[in-house]
Amino acid sequence: MANVTTEGLSDHLHTAVLLLDADDRVVKLNHAAETLFLVSARQATNQRPKEFAPEAALLHILIGESRRTGRAYTERERRMSIGAGRDVVVDATVTPLADGNVLLELAEVDRHARITREQQLLTQSRAIRELIRGLAHEIKNPLGGLRGAAQLLQEELARDELHEYTRVIIAEADRLRQLVDSLLGPSGAPAREQINLHEVLERVRALVEAESGGAPVGRDYDPSIPPVTAERDHLVQAVLNLARNARQAAGPKGAVALRTRTQRQFTIADRLHRLVARIDVIDDGPGIPPDRQEDIFYPMVTTRPEGSGLGLPIAQNLVGRCGGLIECNSEPGRTVFTVWLPVEVING
Repeated sequence: MANVTTEGLSDHLHTAVLLLDADDRVVKLNHAAETLFLVSARQATNQRPKEFAPEAALLHILIGESRRTGRAYTERERRMSIGAGRDVVVDATVTPLADGNVLLELAEVDRHARITREQQLLTQSRAIRELIRGLAHEIKNPLGGLRGAAQLLQEELARDELHEYTRVIIAEADRLRQLVDSLLGPSGAPAREQINLHEVLERVRALVEAESGGAPVGRDYDPSIPPVTAERDHLVQAVLNLARNARQAAGPKGAVALRTRTQRQFTIADRLHRLVARIDVIDDGPGIPPDRQEDIFYPMVTTRPEGSGLGLPIAQNLVGRCGGLIECNSEPGRTVFTVWLPVEVING
């Protein structure tokens, strides 16, 4: 029988696999384990799980029992905290090996639920985009006529004091047209290119810090992420919308952070990608009420009195044009908007 390793086949598994030595230090881990614990192989190697996942009590108990008895243990559908306010439901198996090593296998039970949620988001986004485009075109036609009539009226009016009224009509027509254009989003095919993801995030970070009077935005970047294929301005605008929302939710004294990671063998919109980049925009604000979380990507839906309700649907549309998707996970004290982007190379 072949020796147990996490090379080759294990990197194509959705199950997280970690190999520990006799001192419970990580010898190898696969890509699914890196994604689960939000840690790179370089960071985790030679560390004990309790060092990069100190809150994963279930994991530490199973390892201890397996070491004590020399037997394999399996726990089904157990909730496990993996730090930073993240809980996952897993089927966990710990298997002692003859050479004194221990093999950990962690299968996320809620992965199918995530896929279902993703499909709902994509269906919702497509339906909203088509509805908005239809309505926007219907609105733009009378707006153009309204503005033209106001301009003609202004030319005919002899009294300057009446021009103020026509100026108001023209200005409001222009404002409504800009609103409609923002709903429609950019026209034409995106000018996609290979870009450095962290250059984009650093630009967003600088803008948000400047707008908030210097309130810091944290960063936790994975330097191994290769260039992503996207439209630079679209990606800047999408992440900027998310980061602005995070700063407004957290307040000037709250914590906002940008984090990047990679994940292999990940599905977006029914398409399996060998590698995707993950951008997390995190804040410690009050969170999104549970009864509003299903609706936040609809236009005109906002939890803030001063909000327009356009930032999130525009961001979703822009990321979708890059072949990606935005997801949200929110609870009081921690909200994470996650941008998934395929990592692909442009040919030629």
